[in-house]
Amino acid sequence: MAMVAARAGVSGQTVSRVVNDSPRVDPATRARVEQAMTDLGYRPHRAARALRTGRSQTIGLVVTTLATVGNSRMLQATAEAAAERGYALTVATAAPGSDGVAGVDAAFDRLAEQEVDGAIVLNEASALVPSSARPAGLRLVVIDAIADGGLRAVHSDHAGGAAAATRHLLDLGHEAVHHLAGPEDSFAAAERERGWRETLEAHGIRPAAVMRGDWSSDSGFAAADAFAEASAVFCANDQMALGLVRGLAERGRDVPGAVSVVGFDDVPDAANYRPPLTTIRQDFTALADRAVAALVAEIEGDPDGGADAAAPSTSVIPTSLVIRASTATR
Repeated sequence: MAMVAARAGVSGQTVSRVVNDSPRVDPATRARVEQAMTDLGYRPHRAARALRTGRSQTIGLVVTTLATVGNSRMLQATAEAAAERGYALTVATAAPGSDGVAGVDAAFDRLAEQEVDGAIVLNEASALVPSSARPAGLRLVVIDAIADGGLRAVHSDHAGGAAAATRHLLDLGHEAVHHLAGPEDSFAAAERERGWRETLEAHGIRPAAVMRGDWSSDSGFAAADAFAEASAVFCANDQMALGLVRGLAERGRDVPGAVSVVGFDDVPDAANYRPPLTTIRQDFTALADRAVAALVAEIEGDPDGGADAAAPSTSVIPTSLVIRASTATR
């Protein structure tokens, strides 16, 4: 830092302010210091900074699996959101134990050993947090869970998206809308099922029994027989919708000629399904950005970062209906 200061013609304190992104630096001076850092190949020493600030500038991500499209997209979006704020990201996979909680406990222990400043817990793992023995003082934000025990939670408007999908099918003239749901222990699946169910009941329609999958396209394909008489199906994610469309086609039922199908997520390939899939779009970038912002605000003690950390708070990210060719008028 002394070499950078000498080259830029500033004090060591000014270099420190630039390194720590302080607003108390003139833009021209900042540019001169940054150029000196580039010329000299200077990089901040993360371990030394941690000793001085008491923070590692690293956050953890706890996840039970990265095999699902939603989780893998959230990993990428979270890594990008953390990097934008100067934080590194380390992933701890919570391999489920006999009751699932053991895997989350082990993940928290690994993150504590790495002295992360806080952690984001993703989707399926979030449901296990209330029962876990998380290390004292570990700051957490959970995605797709209920804010409880002082936790901060962020989730998409799953119920609102499901309601929009169901209304779309009803508006097309379908007298009933069937549902291919996600796993029973999933918060997102439960909320999507709730939105579907409440919308039908509001229209005076008794919901049929749900068929349940495991988020995979294979489970969607296997469910095709259950919808032999259906004219409209709302699937809890795009992967199951993909499998269902193929399963229906192999049974001689055209989509959307005989059956209209709606998915959820709007994965990058949804527009290239055959037919292109009508779906509910989740904003994974906004979801990750909100979660990282809440966690960093708590780490850095930002008074504008949200509600009192002692009180539960939930942020809900809007979803939107994307109409393509897999739905048609009855």
